[in-house]
Amino acid sequence: MKLLVFLLSAAGLAASQVVPEVRKLAQAGDLVAAQARVQQVRGFGPWTPELLVAHSWLGRGAQIHKQWDQAMAFSSETRRMSLDMLKGRRLDAEPNLPLALGASIEVNGHALANTGRRSEGVAFLREELKRWHDTSIRTRIQKNLHLLALEGQKAPPLETSLFVGSVKMKSLEELRGRPVLLFLWAHWCNDCKAQGPVIDAMRKEFPSLMVVAPTQRYGYVAGGEEASKEKETPYIAQVQKERYPWMDGLPMPISEENFRVYGVSSTPTLVLLDGKGIVRMYHPGQMTVDELRAVLAGLVP
Repeated sequence: MKLLVFLLSAAGLAASQVVPEVRKLAQAGDLVAAQARVQQVRGFGPWTPELLVAHSWLGRGAQIHKQWDQAMAFSSETRRMSLDMLKGRRLDAEPNLPLALGASIEVNGHALANTGRRSEGVAFLREELKRWHDTSIRTRIQKNLHLLALEGQKAPPLETSLFVGSVKMKSLEELRGRPVLLFLWAHWCNDCKAQGPVIDAMRKEFPSLMVVAPTQRYGYVAGGEEASKEKETPYIAQVQKERYPWMDGLPMPISEENFRVYGVSSTPTLVLLDGKGIVRMYHPGQMTVDELRAVLAGLVP
């Protein structure tokens, strides 16, 4: 009995350590060592959601280093094991299984696209989006679908029933004729705060550029304190006034659905539309002044 307890404790400790270890090895491109570490921990017992997250980093590491055949093989294996585990549980019953499955879907879509099967990758992500539409991984799948297919398409509509501040708009249609930069930001996001001055500088450099700054509520305020929507909404306005004063006078719609529709699993997310409302850039994450200027210079008069 004592031996069983020891083995179970060792398995739990090994599983808790394996994700950062495998992530570090995979990001460095040492997939052989990363796979060996997963198998070493796997020897203690059955697959667990946390161990599947570690396994998902094999595919993600291969993607980082553009080893697309390996990326597809690893991601397919992670997805198969995740689906097997889902036969006895809900996807969002705990946090790790969504991470593993979401990563496998993401990597597989990009691996298809980067091995001459872009349309197949897009079709795969669209089917997965339908399948997991009512789960936590919807936004992640939508982001990766947008990365492959949104540019050159009409921008999805925005929900515009609630705003930070008094400036409102009914739809993106009102802004036709002007280039529009969507700056999707979060009140807790330090990268968003760092991105703000870059966008403000571009507004001054390109006066015809219109900026719309959608945000959403997350259920908490400063310090991670849980908060109702009624309490969080004025807190968002407070953060905007303190950290984004340059956004005064801009429309700032508040909507969780906007973030799902635009696939905002990474903040900030920047989306550039031309004067006809066609998406010319979809960019999760930060951009430098030079990077953003280079895109705007080819579009904004």
